[in-house]
Amino acid sequence: MSKIKPSKGAPYARIMGVGGYRPTRVVPNEVILETIDSSDEWIRSRSGIATRHWASDEETVAAMSVEASGKAIADAGIAPEQIGAVVVSTVSHFKQTPAIATEIADKIGAGKPAAFDISAGCAGFGYGLTLAKGMITDGSAEYVLVIGVERLSDLTDLEDRATAFLFGDGAGAVIVGPATEPQIGPTVWGSEGDKSETIKQTVSWNDLHVGDVSKLPLDSKGNIKFPAITQEGQAVFRWAVFEMAKVAQQALDAAGITADDLDVFIPHQANERIIDSMVKTLKLPEHVTVARDVRTTGNTSAASIPLAMERLLATGEAKSGDTALVIGFGAGLVYAATVVTLP
Repeated sequence: MSKIKPSKGAPYARIMGVGGYRPTRVVPNEVILETIDSSDEWIRSRSGIATRHWASDEETVAAMSVEASGKAIADAGIAPEQIGAVVVSTVSHFKQTPAIATEIADKIGAGKPAAFDISAGCAGFGYGLTLAKGMITDGSAEYVLVIGVERLSDLTDLEDRATAFLFGDGAGAVIVGPATEPQIGPTVWGSEGDKSETIKQTVSWNDLHVGDVSKLPLDSKGNIKFPAITQEGQAVFRWAVFEMAKVAQQALDAAGITADDLDVFIPHQANERIIDSMVKTLKLPEHVTVARDVRTTGNTSAASIPLAMERLLATGEAKSGDTALVIGFGAGLVYAATVVTLP
């Protein structure tokens, strides 16, 4: 017989508050066209993107996260020192150690919470939300701050016609806390590592460190390019369109609801054509509000779902208590989908 005392947490968890931060600089497609041979019409038709936000030197991963977190904390109505854990999903914090979560926790005045980073690409928010739910129901934390943050402008090759127009910067955050009824459904998540080469960093940090020019890409002027994100666009598009709708349906089934029960659909803001295809495959009713933040924010990877959520609530397109399906998918290839009640 075990001598270990069982853990005891809240029966359920919920999203209590949400906050977002978009850098002040708005970048239209015309700026992207300065370095690639394309057109505004082509970019919009292929992705739906008209503008994106790029961070200044002062708008660091930590600074953007602190701004978004402050809004989420205020929206949740708790004090920073009540936060028991800080989970940050990002691929654009360039220090191997320490985790940026520890710096953010200190700057928001959270005291001494557990703090760590995760790398799950565009599914990172879903991964973080699932971890937070487990902490709440396990009793290891009463309130958890989950942040998705990216400065993907630092990892964008502006001469790559396939990706130069896709990426933006920003931070989204939520507070997850205890609930007396289910408000975060079961997560359907997973990975397909055999497809990991379809979205990747162009060269490893080690190759850059060694400085072997023969292994490094050069720009049009012959200078060594900084590592960037590259992808096989058609392969990723097909995977997202045909496989992620299945995952989204599995999340609905796991939550015990149908598409008719939904109020809001918040998919990862990667590409509006992918969003349209998922809406059609899932047969979402006309009354379901669909997040289309990609048009003015671009693809912000781990930040895209909380940023889209925050905007829908701020504009009144969605309201507190609405039932929403969220799904993230990207590099890995990884994915995570769940049904939540909006704060």
